[in-house]
Amino acid sequence: MTDVVALGEVMLRFDPGEGRIRTARTFQVWEGGGEYNVARGLRRCFGLRTAVVTALADNAVGRLVEDLILQGGVDASLIRWTPDDGIGRTVRNGLNFVERGYGIRGALGVSDRAGTAVSQLRKGDVDWDAVFATGVRWFHTGGIFAGLSDTTADVADEAMAAARRHGVTVSYDPNYRPSLWAGRGGAEAARETDLRLARQADVVVGALGLAGPRPGVLRVEADEVQDALVEVAGLLPRAEVLATTLREVPSAGVNDWSSAAWSARAGFLRGPQMSGLQVLDRIGSGDGFAAGLIYALLTTGAEEDGSVDGARPAANLDSAALSRALAYGTAHGALTMTTPGDVSMASLAEVEALIAGGSAHVRR
Repeated sequence: MTDVVALGEVMLRFDPGEGRIRTARTFQVWEGGGEYNVARGLRRCFGLRTAVVTALADNAVGRLVEDLILQGGVDASLIRWTPDDGIGRTVRNGLNFVERGYGIRGALGVSDRAGTAVSQLRKGDVDWDAVFATGVRWFHTGGIFAGLSDTTADVADEAMAAARRHGVTVSYDPNYRPSLWAGRGGAEAARETDLRLARQADVVVGALGLAGPRPGVLRVEADEVQDALVEVAGLLPRAEVLATTLREVPSAGVNDWSSAAWSARAGFLRGPQMSGLQVLDRIGSGDGFAAGLIYALLTTGAEEDGSVDGARPAANLDSAALSRALAYGTAHGALTMTTPGDVSMASLAEVEALIAGGSAHVRR
């Protein structure tokens, strides 16, 4: 049985380390993708059983991505393999070149992902009823997958509807990427798509991305976060939890990091405040937050031995349960920023030690 299924693209990330993409001679290779990173964190850090629905071109690069997925412990049996044409004329695998940034130089991502196998998914390609009939408890997708092409939003819509039919909790992260929408309606089209899909979600992560007239134009100050989340709640009457990270960026290597959430029962809550957080690689930290939040929501009401069998759904959370979820999400997102690559290298023990006030003192 699978606890969590994610739908999204998994790319091969090329990391020049401390250098620049344009002057690099060597790269470290990782796997990564906004939706996949959540499933990977839930498996590797939190020990849940996860799977990813994606598509890859069946060549050596695609098999490398598969190998990395398998190393992360995520079930790869739902990958759709597309025949390779030899040179990527009709289908290919996505590549993502990422600089971590340093000081006044921010992080930089250069993606090479047009025409990928997963961007060509269409409604009907996946038997979602079969996927969710196996005891899946949570489904996660987001705006990165939805923005890949003119067909992927419909695939996400189809998957979310099937999840709801099977009583599976659904989460969505708007995760706006301007590069995906350039020439395809821009921010206005992205907002329309995100709202259509987020209205099917029980939990919306990155909910501040839906505030304002379109993504990327509204800067929400700290004292405006509550009102902004309440505004978003009015747009999403089905949502049980709205959550968001909060970040100030004095420099690429030092961030002020926190979170906030709203639910109908608990109202508005703020997560732990981590000022002056030292950052090695910020990419994937929002996905790390989502993984920690989802883990805590799934295990609310579980037995003390850590099993998820007694978990209750995200509905009707009290303030203590929502505060716990914010704590796990904030701590896991913070730890994700201390290691290179998109994916979390943290352990559950490290997350819980940080929540309990642990420090960076050496452990022997």
